Amino acid sequence: MSGLLAAGCSGGHKEAAEKDAGGAVSGSYPVSVTDCAGTKTTFDSPPRKIVTSNAAGLELLLRLGVGDRVVGTGFPSGNGTLPDGLDAEARKVKVLSNGVIPKEKLLGSGADLYLDTFGAMRMDGAGQAATADEYRAAEIKHVYLKSTACAATGEGAVTDLSAVEDDIASLGAVTGAGAKAEELVADMKRKVAAVQKAIGSTPPSARPTYFLFDYDAGTQQPVVVCNRQVANAVITLAGARNVFDCDGTTQRVGWEDVISRNPDWIQLGVRNKGSREANDKAFAEAEEWLRSNAATKGLKAVKEGHFLRIGSERTTIAGVENADTVETIARSLYPNKVR
Repeated sequence: MSGLLAAGCSGGHKEAAEKDAGGAVSGSYPVSVTDCAGTKTTFDSPPRKIVTSNAAGLELLLRLGVGDRVVGTGFPSGNGTLPDGLDAEARKVKVLSNGVIPKEKLLGSGADLYLDTFGAMRMDGAGQAATADEYRAAEIKHVYLKSTACAATGEGAVTDLSAVEDDIASLGAVTGAGAKAEELVADMKRKVAAVQKAIGSTPPSARPTYFLFDYDAGTQQPVVVCNRQVANAVITLAGARNVFDCDGTTQRVGWEDVISRNPDWIQLGVRNKGSREANDKAFAEAEEWLRSNAATKGLKAVKEGHFLRIGSERTTIAGVENADTVETIARSLYPNKVR
């Protein structure tokens, strides 16, 4: 399988990114990208027909201005849920599946590029995934958003958005939209830098602890984000401390683990329900569950009403909105410093 990024999954490969896909400009080919294992794929020209595994990849392509080349997607966004006027464009894209795209439908889509957010991550209910030979036979190049797909195999904690920025730069190079990619990355860097400047004097020990409550993953045994997940970078850059320092991407824990850490702030990480009204309802349900449950109602964040209603996807999946989420969190945690 081929993947996105000439650079690796962490921020330590900038030079490689500039030398290969990350440094390409609009119309500059060939462009080489790699998968999580380093296997290289080369593009001699921009792809003409693209399928995306979910709304995250679709949104990035729309932001890069190449949405007219997307011929299908899985996991579509709900009506009215994409930001910045992208919703109408997204509605024009054919939905190949409301979940993981079945192999037969993907291979028969006529695409020459499949942009995969999940990569080798196990997605139940989709049947067998296509093999590298099957992609080649269908003349489909398979690339990943490596900041998400390769996170589990990365090394060390993810504390910045460099892997996400590299994803955007490389995708821009592959599609011939390098200039737009540079613009998107520069805007992300500007937002994060402003937050860092505002909170820079706050010592680590004084930064509040933060728990991302994935309500949709179930309440019996919560799923928490660990240090290799992009959410860890978002939380860290916003001036908070991820209350779980587990090594990896996600982990199931017990409520006794949450209680022992007693977070200062809790993000109600509800997944997109397809409309603002449905999302608001889900946020309210998540908050009420924490307030009424005997195990959680005594938490400091619950008693003080320190809840943030921020969608899970914009925190845990690579995208331009990761930087926006850094701003949103920081404004709540440091109202006198971040405006």
